[in-house]
Amino acid sequence: MQVYDAFRAAATQWPENDFLLILPETAAAYAIAPGPITYRAALACIDALATTYRAAGWRAGHRVGLLLQNRPDFILHWFALNACGASVVPINPDLRSAELEYLVGHSEMTLAVALPARAADLRAAGVPAVIAPSDPPPIAPPGSGDGSECALLYTSGTTGLPKGCILSQTYFLEAGRWYHRMGGLCVLNPGTERMLTPLPLFHMNAMAVSVLAMVLGGGCLILLDRFHPSTWWDSVAASRATCVHYLGVMPAILMAAPVHPSERAHGVRFGFGAGVDRTLHAPAEERFGFPLVEGWAMTETGAGATIQANLEPRIVGQSCFGKTDDFVEARIVRDDGSEAGPDEVGELLVRHRGDDPRYGFFSGYLKDSAATEAGWAGGWWHSGDLVRRDAEARLFFVDRKKNMIRRSGENIAAVEVEAVLLRHPAVQAVGVAAVPDALRGDEVFACIVPREPAADRAALAGSLTAWCLERLAYYKAPGYVAFVASLPLTGTNKIQRGNLKDLARDLLADASTVDTRPLKKRQA
Repeated sequence: MQVYDAFRAAATQWPENDFLLILPETAAAYAIAPGPITYRAALACIDALATTYRAAGWRAGHRVGLLLQNRPDFILHWFALNACGASVVPINPDLRSAELEYLVGHSEMTLAVALPARAADLRAAGVPAVIAPSDPPPIAPPGSGDGSECALLYTSGTTGLPKGCILSQTYFLEAGRWYHRMGGLCVLNPGTERMLTPLPLFHMNAMAVSVLAMVLGGGCLILLDRFHPSTWWDSVAASRATCVHYLGVMPAILMAAPVHPSERAHGVRFGFGAGVDRTLHAPAEERFGFPLVEGWAMTETGAGATIQANLEPRIVGQSCFGKTDDFVEARIVRDDGSEAGPDEVGELLVRHRGDDPRYGFFSGYLKDSAATEAGWAGGWWHSGDLVRRDAEARLFFVDRKKNMIRRSGENIAAVEVEAVLLRHPAVQAVGVAAVPDALRGDEVFACIVPREPAADRAALAGSLTAWCLERLAYYKAPGYVAFVASLPLTGTNKIQRGNLKDLARDLLADASTVDTRPLKKRQA
């Protein structure tokens, strides 16, 4: 079964239901018409596009790039190409020349459907043919391949070059099926749900989870061009959303904003996401009137091994992401591969329960079978995430394994220190990394983007360290503080951890870096 087949079945069952809704704000940003697009209208457009692609020879074995932001055209062209058997390569619109050259060359895409303003960039990056959404496709080059590949989605590259994850038809369909099976606080009612998301379609969450969840239940997907804090609650109200998807930073921004007249005047039953600041989790639910359901997954796992806190009773405010479902097997292991004990931190290993441990997962990394098999060492997917499991089998996120700082035998999670520093009024953004220390092994280095230029860097650095000392064990506070104009980020605004570590090491010898180690004293 293809993704297109699932959409056609939904359009047959719910032809007059809204499939997509374009709010006026998003329409203005994209210079497109606002309003709903029904399943019937979308199917007619998809079938017309598929006929054109098929006539030009596009089929299984071809990869087509999509640089279309969160516009309806992205989904319409994706489904049309899917009907022909071709695979799509979502392109982050923030990528520039070197990044595009890598993605185009690595994926070997032969066509891209793109915004006219970006056509020249893609041609310069090596795409053989670039068309606008309204243009007819050129005649396809020779080629055939496995029709089970639905998309090639690139990871964000937080620790190196992005890897191309091969995603099958089953990967996408299972994402939608899993959402409908989830239940608990996240029940999806067929034919009536309206899901609002500002997350990008070049990301697994929106492309796989949100789109297919709505398609398989005849629901309406409301795509925003991006997250607009000042108008978020207006969008929630105007869209009549019943559920919303979020990133962890969104609740923090909304909680820092003044009370909005619409923030309780809505029909949202739940929010689904990951990474909410644990100190804001309960206050945000109380203020906004619906649960923020934390979950765990990766592009690589898809819905083959998801974990989510969708059942009551939940533990709110402790980075808890629930218990494993019956279809998921999970282990927590120490560095030597042995099983971690209750509440002991270790790496999360997962697989799908049953005859096929890789069911629902990605099919592998393109052109990197060694990395694929390394990830599956011992028959388990190694997530790279450090977690702990309590006596009741609830899982708690600690940090990415590569983000851990080991100072004098103590393990320090970079994200924990970042979360505390972000609550300081002088801090706009922060990245924390390990730097070498001859005595302690590692020391904590904080790269700070200040809200205002610091007149006295040493005084502000001391204030930030004191702030941490009041809220964290003394050894977790920054030993060095550097003020920077920006942090190295991926296209999805995640910190590039490898680049951050290099930056911290370079800044260690910079005269402007403030040594705050003398302030780190064990408290009585």
